[in-house]
Amino acid sequence: MTLRDKLAAQRIYLLLGALFITSLVVSNLIFKKFFYWHPVDVEIFGTKLFEISVGILPYPITFLITDLISEIYGKKRANQVVVAGIFASFFSMLIVYVANAAPATEWSPVNDTLFSSVFGSTAIAVLASMMAYLFAQFIDIQIYHYWKALTKGKHLWLRNNFSTFLSQFIDTATVLLLLCAFGEIEWNLFLGLLIAGFLFKVMIAALDTPFLYLGVYLFRKRFNLKVNEEIELL
Repeated sequence: MTLRDKLAAQRIYLLLGALFITSLVVSNLIFKKFFYWHPVDVEIFGTKLFEISVGILPYPITFLITDLISEIYGKKRANQVVVAGIFASFFSMLIVYVANAAPATEWSPVNDTLFSSVFGSTAIAVLASMMAYLFAQFIDIQIYHYWKALTKGKHLWLRNNFSTFLSQFIDTATVLLLLCAFGEIEWNLFLGLLIAGFLFKVMIAALDTPFLYLGVYLFRKRFNLKVNEEIELL
């Protein structure tokens, strides 16, 4: 690979990392709004089947990006993005905490009460999300590379879905356990939200498989990569 190609690969890696971090931080900031997506009217353990937080919407993007980085740039680079995401989330939590502590003026369009009601529990949310995320993302990367080695770089759909399914279940269960323990969500909603959140993530993971294939195809075509070949950055 030429120096020009390596520089181009480096820029794309940085863009993917930026998309990953943005999706992660935004999902932590908007999690307190819940919505009901109703393709079917089913209730499980007192909760509508797809009664879920809007924070779940950008989150599957993070798993798609880490799978793409794992496939093209390797395990080490995927782990680096995960660590950067953790740092960014805690830094955003610090900014929100300081902003919440600063008293609003009398003419402020957003007063202290409104700001605190929206962002006041962000610290707890980020803590819960980060612990869940830390487990889920590293497990996703480990399983992804296990299947990649086992299949010698073939059957992309297999490692993409198997790694994401398990890691998404761990993520959903962990964050809900912590939010219930901190009193953010009632315990009687736990099972229903767990099933609804996990099934929604499984559906998204299955739907994003063609996008992963497309991304891998474009990378291999642009950088003349063979199956199972990874780009080594500068």
